[in-house]
Amino acid sequence: MILSNKNFRKQLFISGFLVLNFFVNAQQTAVYQHKNTVFDEALWMYNEQQYLAAQKLFEQAKNQTQNSDIQADCAYYVANCAIRLNQAGADQLIERFVTDYPASTKQNQAYIEVAQYYFSQGNYNQSINYYEKVDENSMAMPDRETYYFQKGYGYFTAKNKTETEKYLNKVINSKEFGSQAKYYLGYIAYEEDKYDQATELFDKVSDQEKYKEKMGYFQADMNFKLGNFQKAIDLGLAQLPKSDVQEKSELSKIVGESYFNLKQYDKALPYLQNYKGKKGKWNNTDFYQLGYAFYKKGDYENAIAQFNKIVTGNDAVAQNAYYHLGESYIKTNQKPQALNAFKQASEMNFEAKIQEDAHLNYAKLSYDLGNAYQSVPEVLTAFLNKYPNNSEKQTIQNLLVSSFITSKNYKDALELLEKNKTAQNRLAYQKVTFYRGLELFNEGNYKEALALFSKSITENKDAKVTNRATFWKAETLYNLEQFLQAIPLYQSFINNPESASAPEFGNVYYNLGYAQFKTKNYTDATQSFTNYTQKATDKTRLTDAYLRLGDSQFIEKKYWPALESYNKAIELKSVSSDYAMFQKAMSYGFIAKNDKKIEDLQKLVQTFPTSQYADDAQFELGNTFVVENKETQAIQAYDKLIASYKNSIYVSKSILKQGLLYFNNNKNDLALAKLKKVVADYPKTPEAVEAVQTAKLIYVDNGKVDEYAAWVKTLGFVSVSDEELEATLYEAAEKQYLQNNTKAAQTGFANYLKQFPNGSSALKANFYVAQLYFSDNQEDKSIANYEYVIAQSRSEFTEQSLARLSQIYLKQKNYEKAIPVLKRLETEANFPQNITYSQSNLMKGYYETKNYAEAVVYADKVLVSPKIDDKIKTDAQIIVARSAMQTGNEPKAREAYTKVLKTAKGELAAEALYYDAFFKNKDKKYKESNKIIEKIAKDYSGYKYYGAKSLIVMAKNQYGLNDSFQAIYILENVVKNFTQFPDVVNEAQTELDNLKTEEAKRNTSVE
Repeated sequence: MILSNKNFRKQLFISGFLVLNFFVNAQQTAVYQHKNTVFDEALWMYNEQQYLAAQKLFEQAKNQTQNSDIQADCAYYVANCAIRLNQAGADQLIERFVTDYPASTKQNQAYIEVAQYYFSQGNYNQSINYYEKVDENSMAMPDRETYYFQKGYGYFTAKNKTETEKYLNKVINSKEFGSQAKYYLGYIAYEEDKYDQATELFDKVSDQEKYKEKMGYFQADMNFKLGNFQKAIDLGLAQLPKSDVQEKSELSKIVGESYFNLKQYDKALPYLQNYKGKKGKWNNTDFYQLGYAFYKKGDYENAIAQFNKIVTGNDAVAQNAYYHLGESYIKTNQKPQALNAFKQASEMNFEAKIQEDAHLNYAKLSYDLGNAYQSVPEVLTAFLNKYPNNSEKQTIQNLLVSSFITSKNYKDALELLEKNKTAQNRLAYQKVTFYRGLELFNEGNYKEALALFSKSITENKDAKVTNRATFWKAETLYNLEQFLQAIPLYQSFINNPESASAPEFGNVYYNLGYAQFKTKNYTDATQSFTNYTQKATDKTRLTDAYLRLGDSQFIEKKYWPALESYNKAIELKSVSSDYAMFQKAMSYGFIAKNDKKIEDLQKLVQTFPTSQYADDAQFELGNTFVVENKETQAIQAYDKLIASYKNSIYVSKSILKQGLLYFNNNKNDLALAKLKKVVADYPKTPEAVEAVQTAKLIYVDNGKVDEYAAWVKTLGFVSVSDEELEATLYEAAEKQYLQNNTKAAQTGFANYLKQFPNGSSALKANFYVAQLYFSDNQEDKSIANYEYVIAQSRSEFTEQSLARLSQIYLKQKNYEKAIPVLKRLETEANFPQNITYSQSNLMKGYYETKNYAEAVVYADKVLVSPKIDDKIKTDAQIIVARSAMQTGNEPKAREAYTKVLKTAKGELAAEALYYDAFFKNKDKKYKESNKIIEKIAKDYSGYKYYGAKSLIVMAKNQYGLNDSFQAIYILENVVKNFTQFPDVVNEAQTELDNLKTEEAKRNTSVE
């Protein structure tokens, strides 16, 4: 490599050897034959260099004489003294002398002496200015040599090479100035890379010691540039002991690079290391040579330490450096870093062979490690397209097929395979459609997942994949509530001999049982749940299976087997023991064991007083006492329910039951009080309607029909005259609804509500209309009807209306309306899944509205629930983590993200891994942080946002590990490849600017 030494040479020249002869004494003044004591005294002082005193005497002498020649001489010496005293206006005095005394013989001499004076003072620019005014032809030949040399040297210092050569060549053979002229002309030739001419001139003065010492450097440098590396080494080594610190640095570079070019890398190393750089900085070539010398020696760690300082560059040197940096990383088992280095070399087209080999290594490493910048299949395909004749073409083709699976970037892989449907890729296509289907399933995108599972089954290249796809297609259909279509697929999976070893087999009977249960095929559901309970290991799911098994048996009126199933659920002491106990009590009721029923109901209320089934149990307890004709106990049971569960839907029913009980026992006054309370507290409900009808019987029996009519007119939802019409209209609409004639039902209910907006069945009509709109995907139209239902007294329709209404608002992302509905659902729901649903969505709603404190409160509620699945649990943890980050509570965020990692899949897993790497970087655990980021690149490359953010963390890690190349290269690629994420690009650019500022302090190639 050829280095530029011009800056050094310029400095070196200043300390050159200027051997000059110039006039010390002024030319002797002509002897005047007169008595002029003042002039003579002034002239004596001038010759004694007492210029100030002489100047004053010359001025005095000039003023005292009338002799024009003496006046001219005085003016000449006054100006000369001014020059030597460096007085302001001295040059003007010279010009005035020339103007005032044009006939003076000292005019030319004045310019010469002033020029020589400035030359002696080192003021070469001024010297040239006055030499330009000299009349060369008026000078004697000996004086001309001084004139030529000094003028030539002045131009030399002014870097005017043409004028320098013009005048120095005139004295090249001079006895007095010839050696100096040859030296400076040689230096000019050296500067212009005319090494033969420079050598010839230097050789002519090489016998002179004062030149020989300095020419050692020039000759070493010239031989280096001429490719005479061994001679450059010999001359450089000889010169090193004589050199100062700066010259030692430059000579070390010449010697080291000469050894480098002779491939004697061991010898090159110490000299390359002794080089100090230009003004303390190295360039890319310097780092490359030292790095390559270490590389050839097998010292890869030190090679990396030099190569990775080449953070910018777009030439053959940089390409070579990045390629060998990649190889050094491979040798030290730093494959992720090698990937970046080979990628950089592969994108440079200075040396085709290096570019191709770097691209090959980049492709292989992408397959091994994953790739954060683009999908692995894209990398491999790009290589095959660019180098179709590469000797490893078949290897890369095999890796391409495999990469569709191993990269786990199924989304991008699917796009590539859809464009390249070949017979060779059919197996890969089947696997990719299956795994991409799983991703979409886990994201809740069931419709797209269903299509992909169907494609995977159709390909049928791998029986195991086909079988697993069959199971997941069934799961998808189940989640789409297409239970009848799911059942045969579950059964097909079960009947396949290979299913026993599939990971899905453990839960298939449980899932099948639920599908059958949903289609009311309770006989088959019983068998499926039974099959599951025989081999299940998951305690929570086993408990649930016993509950559904009991429910199936209960519905089929097989109460003794149901009792056994509920007992097994209770014995597991897992979840829903309260429900199992309630169903067990109900089963006893159906086999005429009301004593056992009463016992279990009372036990449930005592054991689980806050259970959502406690009010059901209390109500059923009252009903059972009624059946047993135990009026007092029944009344007490209803009273307890009314007092203990004020928000229960059974409160109105209990009061009505008490009224009916009193009525049946001829306690009309007590009965009427209860019935009127129902009507007053729960108007427009079915219980209120029944209470009015029963009260009517009491009024009629007591002969108080007028009193009844007056009372009814105050109610607003009952019209005596229109009762029959209202009942007829409502029954007609309800009939259409029950027969699933949706359009006719909508019309019927609309007609009813138009005529009887406050009718006795208005509540039910509004609910059914809302349900019809909702089922018909006209959710916006259903809102008003659901709102009507939830605005009334609590009824059997309230909970479902709250759930549906919140679902609609959440879909619209209208959190302002969704949150209050969800809060009501949380407090009023009887079904545990609705409570979980409300809490989980309140958690999300508060997070979306940036109420992070409330989001964490609800996330904590969700997490303590024993009945949530892993997905909701992960959602809760992620809300806690994100909220903690938003509020600056990093310790809580760390804890939450750690928990997320245990269950998260897909994008949430990528996010959790990113923060794991983020926190490890903050702890300065750079290598551990990088390992996590490598996992993101390999296993979660489809989630570009967190892949891009993690690369910024990796860049920080690499800089913390003193790997500047990796840090800057990664950040540059983030800026270039992830423009779809402006926040990430801005962060990367800021970090990149900071790092480049730091690197510019030691590398001249960094802008």
